[in-house]
Amino acid sequence: MTQPGQAVVIGGGIGGLTAAVALHQRGLRVTVLERAPSLEPVGAAISLAPNSLRALDAIGLGDEIRDLAAWSGDGGLRAPSGRWLSRSSAEAAAERFGGPLVLLPRATLIASLASRLPPGTIRTDAAATLADSGGTDRPARVSTHGRVLEADLVVGADGIRSAVRKALFPAHPGAVYSGFTTWRIVIPVPGAEFASHETWGRGRIWGTHPLKDGRVYAYAAAVTPAGGHAPDERAELLSRFGDWHHPIPAVLAAARPEDVLRHDVHHITAPLPAYHHGRVALLGDAAHAMPPTLGQGGNLAIEDAIVLAHHRCDLPAYTAARLPRTTAVARRAVRVARLNLMTNRAAIAVRDTAMATLSKAGPALFLRGFDDIADWRPPRADAVCSEQTPAGNR
Repeated sequence: MTQPGQAVVIGGGIGGLTAAVALHQRGLRVTVLERAPSLEPVGAAISLAPNSLRALDAIGLGDEIRDLAAWSGDGGLRAPSGRWLSRSSAEAAAERFGGPLVLLPRATLIASLASRLPPGTIRTDAAATLADSGGTDRPARVSTHGRVLEADLVVGADGIRSAVRKALFPAHPGAVYSGFTTWRIVIPVPGAEFASHETWGRGRIWGTHPLKDGRVYAYAAAVTPAGGHAPDERAELLSRFGDWHHPIPAVLAAARPEDVLRHDVHHITAPLPAYHHGRVALLGDAAHAMPPTLGQGGNLAIEDAIVLAHHRCDLPAYTAARLPRTTAVARRAVRVARLNLMTNRAAIAVRDTAMATLSKAGPALFLRGFDDIADWRPPRADAVCSEQTPAGNR
């Protein structure tokens, strides 16, 4: 074969849909299998850094998403009292990394990606099982609703509890609880004027950011045992953050209990031995789930998708390109989580003083945390498939 002609993507999230678009643009016949009844994403918003926006350029979507940038003026890190620990701006970020940071609803990105696929490509309410990972002498096989689909390439984009990952690497321990839970809200907050910020307290984080559509995206995190849920999550947030600085009380006053999403955070501590096996490749959380403390989970999934499309006929090259980078970013995200979710009062005082001092001496800590991450660029020349290099083998 001159190239893998049929691709099956298991999972219709951001990474899976990006892969589907990239593979479709390279001439593959793509089927996306999403187990949920619709593509309505779990989660409220996503922050896209210049690295993932450059990846989206490869499928012609980057500029459309950049136009949704809303962050302008000052922003940075604050203490619960409202004191600024570190300041920066959209202009400083764009200058440092060669592009803007864009915050947008996940649903907007999902819709933009889905619109670039032919009708019938995406099948919802379609739980899928990897029946055979394939090899040089046979295609991979995926079962769904009693049918078996054969594919030259299967993409496992089925998230943090990936069944595809488990099938490929049954001895891998999978994801573990990160030690904290998160809440997310996207709502209108009339009359609330504020600078975009993230606030670090004692074992707690809050962030408030404007969206271009006029709504506000807020998120929170707190160190807490796994599996906890409150009867009223808005009331839970009030008890934990209600006395923090403006605009946090205003956001909570505008929110309804049903506006609040809560999810425990899990991450993969032991890197996988590879991101592929046979004719199957993993991407995103299925491959390298990490805490959201760098905001890079979705960004790296988009990167993965573009690089996978580039190396669609040579999956070992895909692993070689992605595993070192994603492992390094995941480890950094774990370190940042330990820093910004400290619970020791003395250590917090030292941390806050150090952040304020360092920020006076150079770029804001927020920006320095993206060094060697946001400057990533996708492969330039597309790989050429041949009969000697079928998917997954070389």
